[in-house]
Amino acid sequence: MPAGRPGPAAQSARRPPRPLSSLWSPLLLCVLGVPRGGSGAHTAVISPQDPTLLIGSSLQATCSIHGDTPGATAEGLYWTLNGRRLPSELSHLLNTSTLALALANLNGSRQQSGDNLVCHAQDGSILAGSCLYVGLPPEKPFNISCWSRNMKDLTCRWTPGTRGETFLHTNYSLKYKLRWYGQDNTCEEYHTVGPHSCHIPKDLALFTPYEIWVEATNRLGSARSDVLTLDVLDVVTTDPPPDVHVSRVGGLEDQLSVRWVSPPALKDFLFQAKYQIRYRVEDSVDWKVVDDVSNQTSCRLAGLKPGTVYFVQVRCNPFGIYGSKKAGIWSEWSHPTAASTPRSERPGPGGGVCEPRGGEPSSGPVRRELKQFLGWLKKHAYCSNLSFRLYDQWRAWMQKSHKTRNQDEGILPSGRRGTARGPAG
Repeated sequence: MPAGRPGPAAQSARRPPRPLSSLWSPLLLCVLGVPRGGSGAHTAVISPQDPTLLIGSSLQATCSIHGDTPGATAEGLYWTLNGRRLPSELSHLLNTSTLALALANLNGSRQQSGDNLVCHAQDGSILAGSCLYVGLPPEKPFNISCWSRNMKDLTCRWTPGTRGETFLHTNYSLKYKLRWYGQDNTCEEYHTVGPHSCHIPKDLALFTPYEIWVEATNRLGSARSDVLTLDVLDVVTTDPPPDVHVSRVGGLEDQLSVRWVSPPALKDFLFQAKYQIRYRVEDSVDWKVVDDVSNQTSCRLAGLKPGTVYFVQVRCNPFGIYGSKKAGIWSEWSHPTAASTPRSERPGPGGGVCEPRGGEPSSGPVRRELKQFLGWLKKHAYCSNLSFRLYDQWRAWMQKSHKTRNQDEGILPSGRRGTARGPAG
C-alpha cells in the first residue's frame, strides 16, 4: 500500500453512515442469546446488546473479540442484518479486536420479535448476535365496548392505537374496578371474541358502576385508554330469539305470519324486550327492517309480493332489566327462515277484468285512492292489531265492492256479460 494513503478501513470511517432503508432481507426469527463461535476458537460480544430505539434513530454498535489464542483479531469480521450482509462501508476497525458499525435513520423493525444483527468471523461462522428493536411507543387504545349475556359475566373489546403495534409487540391489559371503592382487577381471558377482547366470567356486582380501561405496553413505553363507566345491568344482551317460524296467512297472497320465542337465558329476570324483524326476497341482498314490533312475539308482514320466497330474521333488545333506564343492546340476528307467499289467483289483463262502460260515472278516483293505499301499505309491514284490522277491513270492503259492481253490471263468473233485462212491457 503506498505511503500516506489511508487503507480501506480508514476510508470507510470517514464516510457518513448509510440509511438502513435498503438493507432489509427475508425475515428470520430473532432469538436472544445467539450461539457464539461456530468453531469455538474465539468468542465475541456485541454492544449494545438487544437495543430498543425510536424510528429515525442512529445506532453505533461494536463487535469485540475475546480470547487468548494468538492472532485473534477483528480483521476480516463482517455484519449481517436479518441474514443479509451489510456493506463494508458501514463498519470500520476501532482496534485490532473490535469492529464498529454505524447505522443511521433506522426504519421500524420488520418483525415484532426484533431484527437479527449478527457479527461473523471471516469464515462466516457466527461470533455474536443481537436483537434490534426499532419502533414507536404505543398509542392510546380507544372505542371500548362491553356487554353481558347473563348479568354474571362481561365481555369487552377495544381498538388499538393506529400505529400501536406496527413494529413492536404490544401487550394489552383490560383493567376494571368498582367506581367508588375496591382495588384494580385485571381481566385474564383474552382473545375471546377477537384479537383485542377479554372476558370476565364471574364475580361481578350489580347495581354498582364499574370503571373499565385498557393499558397498552411495549418496549418504548405505555399508554392508557379513557375510562369507560358502566353498570352491568345497562349492557345486557342475549342470544337471538330461538324457534323463529314463518308461515302463510290462509290464502292471503301478500302476507306472512312470523312467530318466535323469547330468549330463554332471560326468562327468570324482570325485563322488557323490543324486537326487530328484517326480511328480503330470495334473489335480493337488500333487507327491509320492521321497527315497530315492540314486545310481541309474533308479527304479520303485509304488502308482500305474491308467489315469492322471503327470508326472515328476528333479533331482541332486552332493556329495563331491574329498572335500568338504558336503551339496551341488540342481539345478533337469528338464522334466516324461509317461506313463500301463495301465488295470486286474480285474473290478469283480458281475463274478465271489468272496465267502466262509456257514459257511466267513472270509478277512477276510487281506484286511484285504493292504489295509493296499497302502494303505501307495501312499503310498510305492520305488527299491531289495529293495523291488521284496518288491512283486513280494506280487503273485505274491496272484495265486496268488486262483487257488487259485477252483479250490477251482469258479469258472470266466466267473464261473460248477462242479458240485460228491460222493464216489463
